Amino acid sequence: MKKSCKVSVHQLQVGNFVRLPVAWKDHPFLFSSFHIKQAAQIELIKNLGIEHVIVDLERSDVAPLHADAVNPIKLPPSAEINVLKNDMDQYKAEQIEVQKKLRRDIHKTEQNFTRSVAMMRSLISKLRNRPLNAVDDAKDLVHTIVEQLLNSDNLVLHLMSDAKQDESIYYHSLNVAILSMLIAKELEWDRSEIETVGLSALFHDVGKLKVPPQILKKSTPWSAPELNFIKQHPLLGIELLKLADNFPQAALAPITNHHEYLDGSGYPKGLKEEALDKVSQLIAVVNEYDSLCYPSQQGKARMPYAALGHLYKQYKTKLNQEYIGKMIKMLGIYPPGSVVELSSGQYAMVMSVNLSKLLCPKILVYDALVPKDQAPIVDLEIEGISIVRCLPPAALPEKVHEYLNPRERVSYYFGGDSRKQ
Repeated sequence: MKKSCKVSVHQLQVGNFVRLPVAWKDHPFLFSSFHIKQAAQIELIKNLGIEHVIVDLERSDVAPLHADAVNPIKLPPSAEINVLKNDMDQYKAEQIEVQKKLRRDIHKTEQNFTRSVAMMRSLISKLRNRPLNAVDDAKDLVHTIVEQLLNSDNLVLHLMSDAKQDESIYYHSLNVAILSMLIAKELEWDRSEIETVGLSALFHDVGKLKVPPQILKKSTPWSAPELNFIKQHPLLGIELLKLADNFPQAALAPITNHHEYLDGSGYPKGLKEEALDKVSQLIAVVNEYDSLCYPSQQGKARMPYAALGHLYKQYKTKLNQEYIGKMIKMLGIYPPGSVVELSSGQYAMVMSVNLSKLLCPKILVYDALVPKDQAPIVDLEIEGISIVRCLPPAALPEKVHEYLNPRERVSYYFGGDSRKQ
């Protein structure tokens, strides 16, 4: 059976999935491909002044009418059609404004994120020679982030740009810090605890600065001595931080313990649950998640949604389940950066999640006839569209990949949603 066919607009039926051969700006529909849900939509298509459309037979609920058949649909009054058209035009215009607003929000958040990465880069570079300054800078960065976190009631988690080559330690450390502080807020920890979380997370991997790059970046399997050396990085990090007597004592243990597991199977000391404070347990969860998504060259990367599922299923005896559950709830089933296929057959990428409305992530949808800078941002609940599955970015057709621009490394940063709720 053919997957699609060209038919007269007079052959259309409710239930057909159509593709319009019209520029996106010249029709009132949010997409150029969609299911026909009511007869009035057929009349709107006829009023576009076109004779034919493409019907996707695989996605249609019914076949188009035969060419010689009389359309049996009882058409609504023209006044009703005009009302529908006006409503659709208004909704489409509103969605374009939502898209522009979201882009502005993401741009503003990107600027804050870029500044934070720059501060992260600076404080790491100061750690060896000016450790006191590095710690003071880190305290300022964490304080600023916590202020934003605690003073916003309507946080939105946005997808950020790719990490630059050879800067993964900055992006990883900042990502772990942001997610850990967000979870600590969701757990209703107090300000001082959230700041301890942030400071520990920013410095949790600094011990890797003392591991030779040729070992860290090695593409072949590590030898046993090399692996043992790498497993010492939490202790090497503590050695570095001892140079700074202004580093809070409470923030040291999580740096030592961010690879420890509740069942004693972690490293470097093989500690068990009773010996691990709650900040250590939280950072261990988030570090594991980010490392599953972006492992060293020795591992295979998982998509964010797959990493969450893996944590939940495979780490029941190793990591704090309450914290894993809170992270899954916070990020949603499809975290920002997830590439998805929709029930409409379209490809999309999750751009942001409002932490107070997790069921309504904002999805950037691919439509070849829509300019990229005006691509629809869809609220799945409102549009009645669902996610069928997640896809690895490599599975996307080249044009779709270029349009959606999926990130090789997903980083998160938060901003407020200034739209009226």
